[in-house]
Amino acid sequence: MRHLHTIRAALGLALLAAPAAALAQTEASCATDPNRCTHFAAIFENDKPSGNDQNYTNGFLIAWSSRAFQPPSWAAPYTERARGLLLDENLRWGLSFGQNIYTPRDTMARNPDLADRPYAGWLYGALTLISSGPTQLSSLELQLGVVGPSALGEFVQNGFHDIINTQRSHGWDYQIKDEPGANLVFTHQRRLNTPTFIPGVSVGVLPSLSASLGNVNTYLGGGAMFRIGNALESDFGPPRIRPVSAGSVFYETPTEGFGWYLFAGVEGRVVARDISLDGNTFRESRNVEREWFVGDASAGLALMLGEWRLTGTYTIRSREFEEQREPSQYGSLSIARRF
Repeated sequence: MRHLHTIRAALGLALLAAPAAALAQTEASCATDPNRCTHFAAIFENDKPSGNDQNYTNGFLIAWSSRAFQPPSWAAPYTERARGLLLDENLRWGLSFGQNIYTPRDTMARNPDLADRPYAGWLYGALTLISSGPTQLSSLELQLGVVGPSALGEFVQNGFHDIINTQRSHGWDYQIKDEPGANLVFTHQRRLNTPTFIPGVSVGVLPSLSASLGNVNTYLGGGAMFRIGNALESDFGPPRIRPVSAGSVFYETPTEGFGWYLFAGVEGRVVARDISLDGNTFRESRNVEREWFVGDASAGLALMLGEWRLTGTYTIRSREFEEQREPSQYGSLSIARRF
């Protein structure tokens, strides 16, 4: 019995020590091989910088990306099916959780104008399979969530307005009704860079294609981002909240320890379904006449210092429905760290 207790104690110590040893090994590996790093990113988007509170008014996304890996044997049949759409290079998988909030122009009306955008919230989680190489990135993302009161759009928006002591939005009783949501999103990006006459500084372009199929968002999109800086090889653009091209949660720390780039891009989407405009799929709800083509123009700055990355973006989005009076505008802030 004494030997049995000794064995149990040894196993217990081994189990306690294993995570610490694994973490130390991961840190050492991450320092020498970027493919061994995991990444966390928090992304916040809001239309406050534009001085408005309408259309796409707020969004957040918390995202995690694994280190590059070879799938375990039990998962191989599933990842191999997805890899047919991706690249046969470094594989990562990611998890994320986010929310998008949409409101009409007049948030003081208790019964919103029928010609204005309906109130809507989209709360979701996502599982992403990512494949990347030196010049290409592809991803396949499954989003599952809910629209309607259960998406907590009213709770988040009016709760925050109470905290900062500003007017509440009064028309949430007429928001789109509860409905489960699912989207399958595919993205492909290229990374094309070339040096400039300034030592260490390059210019480049990131062409992108994207497609989403689901009851929340169905669209086909394409665009390009232009960049200049000394860290263009570090990532595939700043992480963003869809439907814009999402960039990459993962990144490499520049050799110098500090990196930067300025960016500007345009993107267009042919939209066949947007539940925040079209309303519920199988129930009567508020809805408006959706525009088939939507375009975005964005510009911003990315900074990298050690294990951290900070990006700021300003976006102007064209009209999304026929009665919309002016384009939407919003700012984005992303803070990320790798481990």
